[in-house]
Amino acid sequence: MEAVTRVLIDLGEVPGRASLRRSIVDPYVPVIRETLEKYPRLTASRLYEMARARGYRGSQSHFRHVVVRHRPRPAAEAYLRLRTLAGEQAQVDWGHFGKLEVGRASRALMGFVMVLSYSRQIFLRFSLGADMPRFVAGHVGAFEAFAGVPRVLLYDNLRSAVLERVGQAIHFHPMLLELAAHYHFEPRPVAVARGNEKGRVERAIRYIRDSFFAARPFRDLADLNAQATAWCVGIAAERLCPEDRRRRVQEVFAEETPFLLPLPANPFPIEERVDVQVGRTPYVRFDLNDYSVPSDHVGRTLVVHATDASVRVVDGAAVIASHVRSWGKGEQVEDEAHVRELVARKRAARHHRGLDRLHHAVPNAGAFFAAVAERAGSLGRTMTGLLRLLDLYGHEPLDQALALALSQGAPHLAAVEQILDQHRHASRQPPPIAVPLPDDPRVRDMVARPHALATYDQLTQESADDNDTTTDDTTPR
Repeated sequence: MEAVTRVLIDLGEVPGRASLRRSIVDPYVPVIRETLEKYPRLTASRLYEMARARGYRGSQSHFRHVVVRHRPRPAAEAYLRLRTLAGEQAQVDWGHFGKLEVGRASRALMGFVMVLSYSRQIFLRFSLGADMPRFVAGHVGAFEAFAGVPRVLLYDNLRSAVLERVGQAIHFHPMLLELAAHYHFEPRPVAVARGNEKGRVERAIRYIRDSFFAARPFRDLADLNAQATAWCVGIAAERLCPEDRRRRVQEVFAEETPFLLPLPANPFPIEERVDVQVGRTPYVRFDLNDYSVPSDHVGRTLVVHATDASVRVVDGAAVIASHVRSWGKGEQVEDEAHVRELVARKRAARHHRGLDRLHHAVPNAGAFFAAVAERAGSLGRTMTGLLRLLDLYGHEPLDQALALALSQGAPHLAAVEQILDQHRHASRQPPPIAVPLPDDPRVRDMVARPHALATYDQLTQESADDNDTTTDDTTPR
């Protein structure tokens, strides 16, 4: 009760008692009022510093309460009820509906909303993001759902519509202007901080949150959009029209449809277009994921055309890859044909490396392959067999065997194997044992340069000399 009394005394509502509770801020009240009349948004901290410069020594908290009481209140603003003609206007905005987890990615779930101002018919489409391609796709979907185009579309100053604004000078997004030219509508942003001018779409988003989205289960984005479409033509269309409570929205919409602008012969392209660079691996990176391309496009610049459902990679006018779009993060989307083509290319590369190894290690290999080709033999099987024999017997025995097979007119792998086996038996050597090498191209394709073994004979001779000297020194006399 005492607190209420103090407030009434401060306000002068209790006559005869105001003089009992004089405040040290009272002499500064005229200055506060005069300053606030000129600068109604001046902060209380600035007024406090001005009062301290004039001698005020009271607390800042009490001074703030006094400023609140004397700050001029903005006059209540009256708004006109905006009425539109059939087919004249629609209002557009995004609504944020939380996050959606897709794989390892967390995507913003956004709802594109367009409302016809006359009938209040709603179009709703959800997407994982609010970038310009999805903004355009929402327009195209709404026009197709309405079977026509309103003459004016109202936006607030979102980046998808207005890039820059200075007073009445407006820099529209170029793609929005292309869309408007294609469908012959006028894009019109509302005044800054005047959300009431597009109150129909604001109320529609609140209605969507309460009537549609709240506690609604869905499997994925496609399922959510299918439910949204059914809700727009069902529950939302069956509600009473706010402009005419005697009729429902679907009845007024049927009346408005003939006044909409007709759709053009071809819809506006809604594909997202991005230039991408292929690195050393045959994949392109697009929207947090990698998509495979043919391996012969490595190191080139390609173009990705993407929709919500597909990703196409284009080289000039040719589509070289087509994939189902992934909305996850860090995923590798592959076409089996691209993988098989890359494996075949790698096998061909290993074939060339095998020929190169034989050419450097076995001088007679070139002539032997030429002779095999003349007899229409299998070069691939011959190369594989010679590489195996090179690992088993070494380069010198294999080179001698190839020379002997050529001199005998028998350029066959079996003949080379027989010659090597005969030489092994004649020299009474044990059968060679294959030592498996790691499956590593740095080891498998290594070319070993032979070292002359005669240098090791010198070491043996020096060791023998040392042994003789030691024997002589230790012989008893």
